[in-house]
Amino acid sequence: MTAILTTHNLTVGYTQGKRVTPLLSDLNLTMHQGRLIALLGQNGAGKSTLLRALTCAAQPLSGTIEIQGRNINEISQRERSRLIGLVSTDRIAVGGLTVSELVALGRQPHTGFLGRLSEEDHEIVAQSIADVGISHKAGSYVADLSDGERQKAMIARALAQQTPIIILDEPTAFLDVASRIEAMQLLHSLAHDRDKAVLLSSHDVSQSLLLADDLWLITRDRQVIQGTTADILQTDAMDRLFTTPRVAFNSTILDYQWRPDS
Repeated sequence: MTAILTTHNLTVGYTQGKRVTPLLSDLNLTMHQGRLIALLGQNGAGKSTLLRALTCAAQPLSGTIEIQGRNINEISQRERSRLIGLVSTDRIAVGGLTVSELVALGRQPHTGFLGRLSEEDHEIVAQSIADVGISHKAGSYVADLSDGERQKAMIARALAQQTPIIILDEPTAFLDVASRIEAMQLLHSLAHDRDKAVLLSSHDVSQSLLLADDLWLITRDRQVIQGTTADILQTDAMDRLFTTPRVAFNSTILDYQWRPDS
């Protein structure tokens, strides 16, 4: 496996004035090409903060991030946008764009100052839309899409960037059950068929455990456990995520359930 992104003694958190609050400390994490990684943890554990650091949306408190062996701070913003595609939970105001126009924004790192699309760019946009299964919506306005279709369009925009890394913050948060399953299958296929390193944060535990190759688990005491999904399921790591003692992991259904009084 080829390591494409690594962190070295990374600490992430936030600052308020002179007050510094670390959330996750001394992280030594690795992303490999061709792997789907699920980042799991309870609300407030630091998942989004970690993803923001990995995508340079926020500065880590200490430590370093390397992409292809290079310190991320030594890579220009334009070049980083050719390396990392981001799909966030933010509701970007793009309702007035068609799906094709939205996805074409993913070509900006490659099109130069004027942003004019070549014939090849248009082909990449069309192929990205086809890859997520919404070619029939290419001319539709984003405002008219369902939540599931909109999320596919956002993933297509990231695909159009042609980056080796795709990072997604809660990509299934607003989707119904069928759309969540479809989105997770799509991301699994992108990792395996396109040799991309795909990292997503999620609360959809069962689908993550079924489809993710690797897990990054943020435990209730803010330790980060990484490993293959198969290996982690052989340990008690899944029981260490939540602070509520009555919520327990059931390895049979690959999900959490309420534990009644014994």
